[in-house]
Order: sequence, then structure tokens, then C-alpha cells
Amino acid sequence: MSELLKKIDARTKLAGTNKLEILLFSLGFDQRTNRKEVFGINVFKVREVMRTPEITTAPEMPSSVEGMVSLRGSLVPVIDLAKYSGIVTNSKPEIMIVTEYNGHTQGFLVESVDTILRLDWSAMRMPPDMITNRMAGLVTAVTELDGGTLVMMMDVEKVLAETTLNDDAHLYINVKPIREERMIFFADDSVVARKQIERTLEVMNIHSAQAINGAKAWEELQRMAMQADLAGKKLNTILHLVLTDVEMPEMDGYMLTKMIKSDPRFQGIPVLMHSSLSGASNQKLGESVGVDAYVSKFEPQKLSMKLREMLNIHE
Repeated sequence: MSELLKKIDARTKLAGTNKLEILLFSLGFDQRTNRKEVFGINVFKVREVMRTPEITTAPEMPSSVEGMVSLRGSLVPVIDLAKYSGIVTNSKPEIMIVTEYNGHTQGFLVESVDTILRLDWSAMRMPPDMITNRMAGLVTAVTELDGGTLVMMMDVEKVLAETTLNDDAHLYINVKPIREERMIFFADDSVVARKQIERTLEVMNIHSAQAINGAKAWEELQRMAMQADLAGKKLNTILHLVLTDVEMPEMDGYMLTKMIKSDPRFQGIPVLMHSSLSGASNQKLGESVGVDAYVSKFEPQKLSMKLREMLNIHE
């Protein structure tokens, strides 16, 4: 399995090409669909893959959290993805994918891992309603392989938010409203992330519009630019900042930023990258396509501080 992941550190060349690499895995035979479903996770979020170590149970945890394991001296929560996603299977998960994103490390129990697949974000589509309903919004994108196998990208940010984080009111205690009128456009394919962004902006009294992926965002941003032209106004007097996720189907945040920065109509409008890919290398990737600043997800206070700074709010 170490061979499978040995080249992950060399993935930086994918920035700005609208490409990604995903690790394919299975949670076992799903008795609801009578087949073995295939899922994917961005390799940037995978730290290692190992046989499931001894798990120490812990009290007062969600039912899908099996307990904790010790990895290099640190305690890491372990989540049974089949149990979490409601997949009914008789398989015992023997593999643990150790993931690291949003500044958190956690283990995901799966039945098996397959291979690393490179593909274009344009090949990733929004999931049909049938899958969205069956998986309770856990799938953010789908793609079909040459052999007809359907791969579902799992919203691991949702898993993290619902098993290890508390989205309580205290997260917004130091998020203060602003008196100046500002407008922000944001794009994110995660329902959990969009809700938190929306709540943060509401507390800050900032107007906003949103899109569920980079392609939809670019369509809407072009429409806004065209309306500004027709009104004889500069777009940066109407739209003051674009906030974008990195991982999104159809068009990722790197490509969206590249499109914005290459269009003179968007001059003077900063792009803030908001991602769970919180490593320094990913920040450098953003900078390489013109991102003005970077902030990690699920930290409303840090997001609000960065927005104040970039919007020149000095109240």
C-alpha cells in the first residue's frame, strides 16, 4: 500500500490544469443496491493507508466513530464509513485510510482500496437526485469509468463536521457585523461548507451569492460582469471578493481562479481560497494561479478576520 501512495508528494503539477487524482475504495457489498459501490477521495487528503490497527473504544462518541488509535504518539479518531453512510454490509473493514485535512487527522475504515486514478474535474458531475437522496447528501460528485463503473466522491468534510466537530454558536462569538456594504460571491460543492460560509457572512452583514461548483460559479460571474458592462459600471464596485473552494466537480477552484485572473473585467476583485486542503504546498498551488489569500475551512473566526482584512474593513 505504501507503493500505491509513494508518488502523492509529486502531485503539485496538477494545479491550474483542472485535473485531480483520487484514491478509489470500497465499503463492501451494499445490500440496498446489490452491488459493491466504489468511492473516491482526493489523494491530497490521504496521508497513508494501512491495515486496521487495534482500536480503543471511547465513550460519548457518534455511533459511526469506532474509537481512537494511536499513530506516532497522537490519538486519532476512527470512523467506520459504511456505518456512517448507512451502507448495509456484512464485510468487516480491514483497511484504514488515514486522512489529513482541515487541520485534523482521522482514520476511515473501508473494506478495500483499489488504485489512484487521474482524471479531469470536467469528468466529475453533480450526483443525480437518486444518489443524493440514498446517500443523504454524502456524495458531492460522480464519474463513470471506461468499464461502466460509477465512482462517487465522498464529502469527507461533511463526515468530519458531523463526527468530530461541533458547529455550535460559540464558533461565531468573535464574528462581528460590519457597517459598510459589501458583496461576496462564493463557490463550494459541500453543503456543510456552504451553510457555514453563509452563516458567517450573515453574521458579518455581508451580502452574498453562491454556486455549487466552479463551472456554475464562472457562468454566474460572467453574467454579473455582463450586467455591470451594460450598466456602465466597473464590476469591482458591485462585487468585492470571490471566495472559492479547491475541490469541485466540473471546474475546480484553481481553474476558476485562473479564469478570473485572466479576465480584465475582474480586475481589482481579490480571490480568497477557502479549503480543507490546509497544507503549505496547497497554498503555494493557489498562489501559482493568482489566489490573493488562503484560509482553512470550518474556522468562521479566521474567515471573518481574513475577509475584514481583504475588504479593507477597519471598524
